[in-house]
Amino acid sequence: MSGRASIVIVDDHALFRSGVRSEVEGMVDVVGEAGNVEEAVRVIGAERPDVVLLDVHMPGGGGVEVIRRVAESDPGRRFLALSVSDAAEDVIAVVRAGARGYVTKSISGEELAAAVERVRQGDAVFSPRLAGFVLDAFAGAVPEAEVDPELDQLTIREREVLRMIARGYMYKEVAQQLDISPRTVEAHVSAVLRKLQLSNRHELSRWAAERRLVD
Repeated sequence: MSGRASIVIVDDHALFRSGVRSEVEGMVDVVGEAGNVEEAVRVIGAERPDVVLLDVHMPGGGGVEVIRRVAESDPGRRFLALSVSDAAEDVIAVVRAGARGYVTKSISGEELAAAVERVRQGDAVFSPRLAGFVLDAFAGAVPEAEVDPELDQLTIREREVLRMIARGYMYKEVAQQLDISPRTVEAHVSAVLRKLQLSNRHELSRWAAERRLVD
């Protein structure tokens, strides 16, 4: 491989996308941007970047859903997750989906460009702390709640909603916290209940408590 790596930036905050673009300018070629899952799948298919730089948490399923959708038609595409979250479950979920690396948004522009190039070359890129999560997960040492096959059915956004509902938040409060509409919260709850084969939020709360997903 020669020349600079080409990337598509996928994040639902336009201001953040602009910030990333300015930070890596001159070190990588930004060939496209996307703010949601549908747009990401379309832009990635059109631009075919060397590396997709994507956020974990976005409306419509987040980074995991982007990877899943792209992999259906383009299984060789490489992904590097870039997130504010350093939670083990987020790291594990996106790596299981197919990401080649995971870095947090505290990374510098030079470090990010270097991480992109390493992923482009086929390496896996994680900070030492995050790499530990991945190694533990694939060695079977991650707590049961983080590798529960039922929990793995849920998107990262559905897990966020699940935890908040289990803690007693009302739909409107969840919507305010996650910056989505109450109708979207309701749709996520319905999806969670269906996937987990539960009947109501009380059963959902009990299910979450049994798996120690709530404080």
